[in-house]
Amino acid sequence: MVTHHEVPTHLNVEDKVVFGLSVRQFLYVLVGSSASYTLWDQSTTHVSPVRILLVTLCVSATLAFALLRPGDRPLEEWMVAAVVYAVSARCSTWQPEEPEATHWYPTGIGWQQLAPSLSWAEEDRECE
Repeated sequence: MVTHHEVPTHLNVEDKVVFGLSVRQFLYVLVGSSASYTLWDQSTTHVSPVRILLVTLCVSATLAFALLRPGDRPLEEWMVAAVVYAVSARCSTWQPEEPEATHWYPTGIGWQQLAPSLSWAEEDRECE
């Protein structure tokens, strides 16, 4: 007897790969730990407390990006939102463009000779 099980899809859950971490989290830990080791290995000219501080900051940033999800969003999305907010304008005001007097007030003729003209229609005829 064959038993069939239906697998639910579209659960909005990331697959767990290693140690209960998703692929994204695992890659952050992998890259961050590599960067931390490289920083430790290449900063031999610095004094030990400075090296330890730099590596601790790198490991902390790695763990924060891999594990923290404020508001159910990854930390990199919050970082991008902060950058977009920082570079965008705070206040916008709309002002209508001031019309040129030559477009609406012909010079040299009186009001009796004024006739309506469709300036936009004349522009279309020139294009043909």
